[in-house]
Amino acid sequence: MWATLIFLGTTAVFLSMTLAALRHLRWLQRLPSLEALTSAAGPSQSERVRCSVVIAARDEEKRIEGTVRRLMAQHGVQAEFFIIDDRSSDRTGEILRQLARDDPRVKLKRVEVLPDGWLGKCHACHVGADAASGDWILFTDADCWLKPDVIARAVRLAERDGADHVVISPGIDVKSAANRAWHLLFLTSISHWFSGVNRDQPSSCIGSGAFNLVRTSAYRQCGGYERLRLTVLDDVKLGQLLVRAGKRTRAFLGVDDVECHWGTTVWSTVKLLEKNFFASLDFRLGLALALSAAGIFIFAVIVLGLISRTPAGLAAALSPLMLILPARILARRVGWPWSCAALVPFIAPALLYALANSTWATLRQGGIRWRDTFYSLETLRAGTVR
Repeated sequence: MWATLIFLGTTAVFLSMTLAALRHLRWLQRLPSLEALTSAAGPSQSERVRCSVVIAARDEEKRIEGTVRRLMAQHGVQAEFFIIDDRSSDRTGEILRQLARDDPRVKLKRVEVLPDGWLGKCHACHVGADAASGDWILFTDADCWLKPDVIARAVRLAERDGADHVVISPGIDVKSAANRAWHLLFLTSISHWFSGVNRDQPSSCIGSGAFNLVRTSAYRQCGGYERLRLTVLDDVKLGQLLVRAGKRTRAFLGVDDVECHWGTTVWSTVKLLEKNFFASLDFRLGLALALSAAGIFIFAVIVLGLISRTPAGLAAALSPLMLILPARILARRVGWPWSCAALVPFIAPALLYALANSTWATLRQGGIRWRDTFYSLETLRAGTVR
């Protein structure tokens, strides 16, 4: 009897996860086209809007030139570009100096020494934002490529919806079906973030290092990076500060509007999350252990369900396949084949491993190493915005 109840409970868990994801996916859409935004709300003043783009770059010689040149091609807004060379040891600085000579809108700043009490990226973003003079500030990453009209579209959307913050998740250009399945699983797992902010739920927030566009006045009012000095998940926490300040956020799928070059394999993505996953739980060990234990228990039930050959056991064993449905909808929206969605239930254990790996690596080191600087766990816990 107890085994049957556990099997049925596991089935119910995956059913509820699937139904919740399907409900949230209604609010997980792509950023509308400029034509659609203009026809819906009439002429815009966005061409007169000034946007300050801030990039915190460190050892990005492989992609920084392409990133900045694509930014320089933005149209529909007046843009300036603050590129902060955060103690790079490669050719990043040399490339940026040439770009600044080519276009006066590119303003290069170099950080030689990281001040005490700061994470490198947070400090670089603070330096760039402090110099910004635009009506809007866009925080984006050095390895992200933006479509030429995406800033104008985001500003136009903000005008239409009365928003102070527009977030676009990063798209990835990978051919591996397994890595696409990982990306679909990840987006499904955070679909409630998109849904919450797009429905103006008071406790919901979201952010993306790839595209965090914030109204300058709202950024100054919420405290900005001055309050995020030691926050690893700075992009999401900036969204949290804005929501607490009473600001409205809108969030969209990036696909090819904002394309990032990271996590080209499942394993490399797991390694990239090593710094962030435990931090997303505010370094709460009890919560990390509880989530890990729950995941292990569920996967054990799935295996036992297959072995049991009972109707309830088989239902539990097959219940993860329900996750294919929301993943299939997402795959269609990003232009990927359905076969990627079919792999999602089998990629799920990798997400559990990523959490365990991030937690263990952080505890083993007693903190994290980021941009060649070590930060103790005690310091990070004290500096995290909750």
